[in-house]
Amino acid sequence: MVNSWHLYLMAGIYVIIGIIHFINPKAFMRIMPRYLPYHKELVYLSGLAEIILGITVCIAATKVYAAWGIVAMLIAFFPVHIYMITNKKASLGLSKWILYGRLFLQLGLIYWAYSYTN
Repeated sequence: MVNSWHLYLMAGIYVIIGIIHFINPKAFMRIMPRYLPYHKELVYLSGLAEIILGITVCIAATKVYAAWGIVAMLIAFFPVHIYMITNKKASLGLSKWILYGRLFLQLGLIYWAYSYTN
């Protein structure tokens, strides 16, 4: 079965963002909640997860597992989005409506990944 273009788009987004975690980890460390330990390691780990999941969601044998992995990863990222709303420094100077919009975007991304779990 041939994958749809939107699956490849989603996969590409995760691979690119994952690579950016390694190119500019400080950008991601600024939005990490203070209660989480090992910020740099978690940024690298999340970047690696995004790359691996982005690639494996395109492989028929691993597509469903990778899609569930993306769903789980996005749910795990919710505390970061909430931290950005509640912490001025972590907000990166973005307006509140953009920060709240990111939460809704996150729900849309979860649904997008979930659509490949069947």
